[in-house]
Parts: sequence; structure tokens; C-alpha cells
Amino acid sequence: MKIVMASSNKGKLKEIGQVLEPLSMTLLPQSEFVKEDAEEIGLSFVENAIIKARHACRLSGLPALADDSGLEVDYLRGAPGIYSSRFAGSRATDVDNNNKLLKALNGIPENERSARFHCLMVFMRHEADPTPLIAHGVWEGYILEQSRGQNGFGYDPLFFCPQQDCASAELTAEIKNKVSHRAQALKQLLRLLQNPNDATAY
Repeated sequence: MKIVMASSNKGKLKEIGQVLEPLSMTLLPQSEFVKEDAEEIGLSFVENAIIKARHACRLSGLPALADDSGLEVDYLRGAPGIYSSRFAGSRATDVDNNNKLLKALNGIPENERSARFHCLMVFMRHEADPTPLIAHGVWEGYILEQSRGQNGFGYDPLFFCPQQDCASAELTAEIKNKVSHRAQALKQLLRLLQNPNDATAY
């Protein structure tokens, strides 16, 4: 089966493609079919993921997989949330976003800096699919007072992972791809694709 990934991120395509390999699925980048990304007008991760998957289905005529991910900080009442990639503005860089987050939490003690990464993955068989498969991965941690590590991207240098006792940006790609929010969502999605009518797969 050929599936369109509603992303042109090569790293993400490779990572997800490896997980779906046991199902004999070929993952194609949406750039082969879609010139423009979907407009993310949803108010939640799952809404945006559905919007992106439906957009890819409509323009490719194939089943589609999409994800929407972001950081939720409790002290900031869930921000940056769905606006994680543009927290500091529509053209913000990772450094811009990280600096804004540090400024927003300046002086806040460690026990009030709890946070988590979310990843919502949606699989749609076609544009009008009324029952898309939805997987949700969560990665708990807290926000550091300064950046650590050189790996990863986004908020990884500020996200401390208690179980690994280090920042996400200090993890190797191999370990991160086993414990992250995206890894968890992918594992759940794989179970759903293998057993779409099994409620225990959720």
C-alpha cells in the first residue's frame, strides 16, 4: 500500500517509514503531490493533524498520514501548544522560540516548570474517511533554565527528561526514537493499523 506522509521532512519520513515497514507500506512525501501545505486552522493538535491528512488525501488520491506535535508547559496554561513552532512569531527560529520560553519562565522554580511533548498522528483512508485512526504520544519532563545538548531540534535543548536524566538534545537519535512522544504515537499507530477494530489497541 502507498501512503502519503503530510510532511516533506526527510528525517520524519525515514523514521516513520521504518516503523511501518512490517506492514508493507510505502511512505511517499506529500511534495510529490502537493505544492502547498495545508493551512493549520485547528485549535488542537488532533484537529490540525486531521486537516493535514485530509489535505494530502484530497490532492493525492491516496491514504494519508499526518502528525501535529508541540510542547505544553503547565505554568503557561498549555502554551506554546499548537503554536509551538511559531511561538515567537510566524518566522521564528528554534532559538527565537527557546529564548521566548526562557523569558516567560524566568525566575520560576523547577517544581513549577513541568511540561510535556504531545504528538497526535492521524491516518485517513481517503478524504471523506469518517473514522480516521488517531494515535497520541506523550513525553513528560520539565523546562530547564538554560539550553543543554546539541542534538535534536525545536525545544529539545530546554526539555529535561527525568527518566533519561538529561535534556532531550543530549540524547542520541537512537534513544530518542524509542522514548519520544513521536515514537510512542508511532507504536500506537502501528497497533491500530494491524488491528483497526481492536479497542485495546488504543
